[in-house]
Amino acid sequence: MTETTNVAETVTADTATPAIAPGADPRPDLAKAVAMAGRTLAAVRPDQFDGPTPCPEYTVRQLSNHLVAILRRVAEIGRGGDPLSIPAIADDIADGDWSTAWDAAAREVETVWSPPTILSRPLRLPFGTLPGAAAAIVYTTEFTLHTWDLATATGQRPSWDPAVLAVSLAAMRRAVPAEPRGGQVPFAAVVDTDADAPDIDRLVAWYGRQP
Repeated sequence: MTETTNVAETVTADTATPAIAPGADPRPDLAKAVAMAGRTLAAVRPDQFDGPTPCPEYTVRQLSNHLVAILRRVAEIGRGGDPLSIPAIADDIADGDWSTAWDAAAREVETVWSPPTILSRPLRLPFGTLPGAAAAIVYTTEFTLHTWDLATATGQRPSWDPAVLAVSLAAMRRAVPAEPRGGQVPFAAVVDTDADAPDIDRLVAWYGRQP
């Protein structure tokens, strides 16, 4: 899976805008998703770096570098900059040093996203412009999906936060339609799940992953 196939970076601004309850602040859920991704990165073992992931074009190493790059983009977005000025894969990180880079980027995200006014401020994303509240939900889903990818590739079983999954589940059908798939929505077909499947399975299946 390349940068162009990320949910946060392929759909239009119209379809990506989630329904947000008046007065809701999605930043705490974004922070939880960032923290979960960071813990998962920290648990990757050296013998797993070259292993495959559910993103066919990414090894564990490449996906780890990509996650750091996306977090840096979230910081750049919060500053009002151009997210595409940040490379899609962070190639400045030595193997195994992802936690250090992650923690630095996470602190920056926390700082630039701290003013309450960011929730209503128009922010530039790779696919268009969204208010900060909507952008936070888009990237909450982005990090959750890629955390699942990395955890699946490395045999981890994260304790998924129900509130974070609820945010992403509520936004997923608006962000990525079931049909058509391909072209502007370059995901595989929706995978069938049981009605009582865990929320994380329902989420990743919507994006064409096999839970």
